Amino acid sequence: MPEQITITIVDDEQDMRESISQWLTLSGYRTKTFASAEDALKVIDSDYSGIIISDIKMPKIDGITFLKKLQSIDSQLPVILITGHGDVAMAVEAMRIGAYDFLEKPFDPERMAELTKRAVHTRRLTLENRTLRRELSDGTVLLRKLIGTSPVMERLREDILDLAQADGHLLIKGETGTGKSLIAHALHACGPRQGKKFISVNCAAYTEDDLSTRLFGPLDDSTPLVENALGGTLCLEDIESLPASIQARLLSEITEHDRGEDGSALRIIAISNDTSDNDENLESALRQDLYYRLAAMHITPPPLRQRGEDILSLFNRYAETFSEEYGCEQPEISAEDAAKLLQAPWPGNIRQLINLAERTVLQSRRGSYSISNILMADVGEEVPDVVTDGKPLKEHVEAFERMLIDNTMRRHKGSIQSVMEELSLPRRTLNEKMAKYGLTRSNYVG
Repeated sequence: MPEQITITIVDDEQDMRESISQWLTLSGYRTKTFASAEDALKVIDSDYSGIIISDIKMPKIDGITFLKKLQSIDSQLPVILITGHGDVAMAVEAMRIGAYDFLEKPFDPERMAELTKRAVHTRRLTLENRTLRRELSDGTVLLRKLIGTSPVMERLREDILDLAQADGHLLIKGETGTGKSLIAHALHACGPRQGKKFISVNCAAYTEDDLSTRLFGPLDDSTPLVENALGGTLCLEDIESLPASIQARLLSEITEHDRGEDGSALRIIAISNDTSDNDENLESALRQDLYYRLAAMHITPPPLRQRGEDILSLFNRYAETFSEEYGCEQPEISAEDAAKLLQAPWPGNIRQLINLAERTVLQSRRGSYSISNILMADVGEEVPDVVTDGKPLKEHVEAFERMLIDNTMRRHKGSIQSVMEELSLPRRTLNEKMAKYGLTRSNYVG
């Protein structure tokens, strides 16, 4: 998630600047004011985490000139211009150049708040998409997105680094919501094909004819996906849905390009939702020769229910994110809630946990929430009150303790003194527990 969006107000009239800033601050926004476009331009760059509200009539650099300069910095930066009465022609010109919208004086504060809300949403989506594109090309960043300190997650990251260097065809098999697509991107970005094309297609999303055309052609306006992916990676999601006729053609393409000596070899990463232990369902869906080509190397992400205290860390992280997004306090998790989270079956894995975190935050805004009730609605049955997975009580207590310290450190942004006071812990005890649970102050500062 990008940092909080700043509403940047540019107007040479101090009363107007302060009036707009005060209204938007009361509406829950963070504002920054400038008396001139020249001053504002000193802090605005191509990934500026903000939107602009600017008067049109200003000395030296007026609003239209300011808009043009901003367009040259970032054409997707939302700019709302404030026009005087009768400046309709100027407003039309501003919209033609690329203004997000305009307000005519004297403007309705409610309309300004609504325009601001829409512009902030637009800017947030733009920045999130840019961040995602950068992350998908950076293997180190992608590995960090595979959050968790459990042994199974440590092993998963090590497997990704090893298999990425092997550079052969590979099968990712696992339950829905376990991050298989993210793993496929990480395998590409951590290996020798980093920076080359990563092309993904869902085999279940198209008819047999459409999928064949997309993969092999002929296409009138673009290159077939198999050809376009040469030298890079072709990711085939829901590989078990690949029609038999296309399987034969794909095997032929693999054979033809496997010996490419000019860097044009084809690498396929296949993704399957088959969760059988012996791959019998997947083997029956694919030709045997194709299956053994694709499954020569394989990786299976662990389901969430096997990840222990990672569940609490992930829940806290997403709850914190949604609390910031909705502008409310992060809900406190009780020991009972923590136990419920640790013992839930999680059929939807990470996606289900994200959904649960968001709904918990939304319910907490109304003053009450029940993780048990939300979980019951998700899985259709009540999560038991007793430990049923055979883990010693000590492990559950330690998992909750780690979550509590982690949550408190995040809330106080790494302030050791504040954490000590809230948890009533002496400095030495807190340091020992942080070391025990692998928590580092630097991760919370800033």
